[in-house]
This record gives sequence, C-alpha cells and structure tokens, in this order.
Amino acid sequence: MATEQKDVSPETLRITALAVADAARVLSAASGRRVTEEQVREVAERGGLLRADGTISLLAYSAYLVKEMAGGSD
Repeated sequence: MATEQKDVSPETLRITALAVADAARVLSAASGRRVTEEQVREVAERGGLLRADGTISLLAYSAYLVKEMAGGSD
C-alpha cells in the first residue's frame, strides 16, 4: 500500500519550528520508515516539546529521543 507524501520545500522548513505533520514527513524520509503524526505528537507531548502554536523543534525532539534512549540520564 503506497502512501502519498506531500513534498515540503527545503526553503519552507525551519528545524526549530516544524509542524507535527512536517516533522513526521522529515523523520520518515530520513529514517526510511513510516513515522506518523500521532507518533511525533505522542513523543512531543511526553517530552513537553509541543509549543502553543503546534510546532516543535526538531533539534529538541531529537535530543529528547537520545536522552530517552540513554535511560533518561544526563
């Protein structure tokens, strides 16, 4: 089953302020795996990363995942 992916122009992406849907597309493209909006939103909410305007920083998101993988230790 093929999924339709909307192309996002690199000029419109700001890794410090991505919509959840855009973050899911970027992470899917980078990982070669399907990453859903729901998965991104769940992690962002768990980490307190979701801003009032609905955006996340991909840098903060990645750092949070690395910290989580390391067992939450600093």
